[in-house]
Amino acid sequence: MNPRTTYLFIMSLGLGTTITLASSHWLLAWVGLEMNTLAIIPLMAQQHHPRATEATTKYFITQATAAAMLLFAATINTWLTGQWLITQTMHPIPNFMITTALAMKLGLAPMHVWLPEVLQGINLTTGMLLSTWQKLAPFILLTQVQQSNPHLLTGLGLLSVLVGGWGGLNQTQLRKVLAYSSIAHLGWMTMVIQFSPQTALMTLMIYIMLTSPIFLTLNLIKSTTTNALATSWATTPAVTILTPLTLLSLGGLPPLTGFTPKWLIIQELTKQSLPTTATMAAMAALMSLYFYLRMTYSMTMTISPNNTTATTIWRLKTKNTTLPLSIATTLAITLLPATPTIMALTLV
Repeated sequence: MNPRTTYLFIMSLGLGTTITLASSHWLLAWVGLEMNTLAIIPLMAQQHHPRATEATTKYFITQATAAAMLLFAATINTWLTGQWLITQTMHPIPNFMITTALAMKLGLAPMHVWLPEVLQGINLTTGMLLSTWQKLAPFILLTQVQQSNPHLLTGLGLLSVLVGGWGGLNQTQLRKVLAYSSIAHLGWMTMVIQFSPQTALMTLMIYIMLTSPIFLTLNLIKSTTTNALATSWATTPAVTILTPLTLLSLGGLPPLTGFTPKWLIIQELTKQSLPTTATMAAMAALMSLYFYLRMTYSMTMTISPNNTTATTIWRLKTKNTTLPLSIATTLAITLLPATPTIMALTLV
């Protein structure tokens, strides 16, 4: 694809998200979501491969369905209340439809089936955009309507954590593993969104910081399966050392950055007299931790078969830009000591 065209689509992605974040009117929010969808579709289909075309088609149909449901619900709400304002969505029927539509856009269970299949069919760079940037606009809208559906959001969140952990157990395709990881993390955010929206937004930001270096690393070492991770030590030994720490951070192990959001969410759920929900979420996180550990094992403790007799590994200098990967990996590993500062800045 022409670099100028790619730049135009990326700018459209940013503009669509900005319109949604800045809008208080359902119609403008819907326009921003549609700009997001239409801007990422050419980026997904740029490979000219049947799998990419199939993934793009699935994504378009799912997002178009969710957008139609969202617009229909907003219209019904306007008919019933006389208000287009997002904060004035009071009636239970449009509230339920809007929450369902946003859950479909985010990929929350049980509307999650499209996400692993779509992520499997596109390249890693576009997959990173789909797993990070594309979650911002629907999630911000969900924070504005969360007070009307507390039990629905808790159920969707807990189900997503369970499905995300269970679904990734038997996967060998890394993009599908990251898709189920996305479902599980979104479940954690959805469970706490009604009690502490600031904690949910902080969790989303930390999730973006954690999952971005994983996508950048896989793109650097050109690995898309668990077995292919074993080849990374020969070409990028430093990345092979740091990536397992990022994976364990994504799993929520202390003293890494990913422990912060899980700790705060379990604490908040316990405060709200939901110890059973907190316990089930913590147990489901162990399933997610299992497949992160399996990826860590494949990357650091296995050696891929090779027939070379050379004692020195031949390495060519990479032309890929590794500065974003370095910054993202540092943030993903070392931010836990800054938790009080992050809480002071976000949980106001």
